[in-house]
This record gives sequence, structure tokens and C-alpha cells, in this order.
Amino acid sequence: MMVWLFAWLLAVLQTPSAPKQAVVETSAGTFVIDLTPEHAPATTAYFMKIAADGGYTGTIFHKMIKYGIVQGGDPLSKDPAKRAQYGTGGLNAIRDEPRAAKMARGSVAAVTIPGKADSAGQQFFIAVVDQPGLDGKYTVFGHVSDGIEIVQKISETPVDEKGVATSRVEITRVTIRDTPPEPFVNDTSQDLAAYRAVLDTSAGPIALEFFPDKAPAHVRQFLRLAQAGVYDRMAFHRVAPGFVIQTGALSSRAAPLTEAQQKLVHNLAPEFNDTKHVKGIVSMARGDAQDSATTSFFVCTGTSTALDGQYTAFGLVVDGMTAVEAIEKTPRTEGTETPTTRIELKTVRIEKK
Repeated sequence: MMVWLFAWLLAVLQTPSAPKQAVVETSAGTFVIDLTPEHAPATTAYFMKIAADGGYTGTIFHKMIKYGIVQGGDPLSKDPAKRAQYGTGGLNAIRDEPRAAKMARGSVAAVTIPGKADSAGQQFFIAVVDQPGLDGKYTVFGHVSDGIEIVQKISETPVDEKGVATSRVEITRVTIRDTPPEPFVNDTSQDLAAYRAVLDTSAGPIALEFFPDKAPAHVRQFLRLAQAGVYDRMAFHRVAPGFVIQTGALSSRAAPLTEAQQKLVHNLAPEFNDTKHVKGIVSMARGDAQDSATTSFFVCTGTSTALDGQYTAFGLVVDGMTAVEAIEKTPRTEGTETPTTRIELKTVRIEKK
């Protein structure tokens, strides 16, 4: 068995391939692990083989420390009748590999038997927060790149006095895939021009087309934020009749951003251009600093020459001006530009023209 296993591992490791991810679907939600075979080749390859064979399906996260660590992958945990043995199965399969210097939030590491080298196998654990007490003690073979909030939720599973889960959070499937390229990052201006966005608002849909020849970085970033769901469940927080309607403020979002979404948000350098701010133009909001634009944007509801050359125009409403005008007519708190009722930007859908 061991000879066959290491022959298989060697074949896998000698085959060039794109970076890999593991998509872990559980009864509590889905998270994604960026695998790191360059740090732990045998451990990574073994995890990939177990996943490809369906070995994780039906296992549970059987042990956890609330907001600290979750542990899973034990094949014995498929059987509720073997609860007393959870944590003992699927070990002693692969040899020891170098230990990671740091055990950081999201680190995925192999479980070993205390005091016994070469005892790793199918089981793994994930650090929900930085675990400096575990630095240098375990082989890390991946990092949670999306969905760490799901892992944190799993860590809240009730446990008994031994730290063993008293309810089942099952792994329903682990899929290994090539790491997808970051959307829109490598698209040319011509590529970007092929997209449009449909804003699904509580006043109706609003369709936008873009000016990547005028503001390529802004178009690219808007598409990335929209595709990642950053704009979902925000509000039109500012209504200035005859001037603009504005949305995209993170403070108006109904739920916090995920960590993966937070990583996408950054300041944008201005791309001021010769586009005139007339009715229907979409432009990026900013603070006093020219490079302070992040997520907030506005739609012009009239001609505003004072904005020309001062704000980055990057798109145009091509359908849905009826919805824009309905938002513009929304009652506001007296003396302010704040709507009295919430006008929601439900989602932004990206599609090819």
C-alpha cells in the first residue's frame, strides 16, 4: 500500500500543472482552499487524491475550538455510531514534511498523532485565527482564500467536554480545480467594451455600458467589484434632483463584505477624460483627494459642467432611465439628500452585449 501510494504521489508531483484549488462544499456553506504543493508536495497530493476519490464526502468537522480551529476529514466520522473513535481514522499514510513557520488565519494543515512523525494522512485542520502557539509544529498545505467566514461559522458548532462536535457539519463534496484567473484583470480595452452591467434596483433595472477607452482601470474595477457581489444589497444613499443619484457606499450595504470581497476594494487613481457629465453618464464618486475613489458611483440626472474633468466618467445608462427618474423623485429627509425610504441596489449582473 505505502509503496503504491508514494509511486502515485511521485507521478502526480512530476506532472506540470496550473495552480490548484479545493472547493469544499459543506452543510454550513462553501469555502475555497488555495493548495500549496511547493511547500508540502506529498501532503498536498495526498489530499487531492482523497478528494478526487470522494473520500471526504460524508465526513464531518468533528472537533473544533470556537473561533480558533476546526478539524475534519476523518473517514470514521461518516458513521455516527463511531463517534467515540472520531479523530483516530485516516492517519499514518504519508511521511513528515517541513513544518510551516507560521500558522496564520486560514492556514490548512495536516493532522498528526502527537509525538509521532510520519503520521499525517486524510485528516486536516484549519486555523480560524492566527495561532502563534502552533508556529513551526505542523505541515501547512493550503490557505483558505474565500469563505473563511464559513469556517468561522463551523467553529461555532456545539461540542462536548472533549471538544467533539455534538451536531454534524458534513462535507458534501471536495472538488479540485485549476485556480481560475482573476476576472477582467487581463482583459484589453476591447475585451472590456464587450460587457455591460444591469443594476437590479427596487425601482427597476438600469443597464450600463462602459468607456474602457476613456477609463480602463475604472471599468475593470467596477466589473470586478460587481462580479464579486460587492454592490449587492447596497442603497442609493444620495438623491439630488437635477444633479445625481448615488450608490455604492460600503456603509449602505445590508451585510458586511467577505474577506475575499474586502481584498478587492482599493483606491483608484483618477482617469479624468473629455466625457461631459450630462444626463445618463455614470461617474465615480470620490472625496477631496483625487485618488480617493473606491466603490461609490453616481448617475447624472442633468448636465453638470462643474464635474467635467474633476470626476472620472466611465459609463452610460443605455436602458432604464425610467428607473433612474423614479429614484430621482424619491422623497428626501427635509434639508438633506437622504431618501426617506431605502432604495436598494439588489444586485449588479454582468453580461456580454
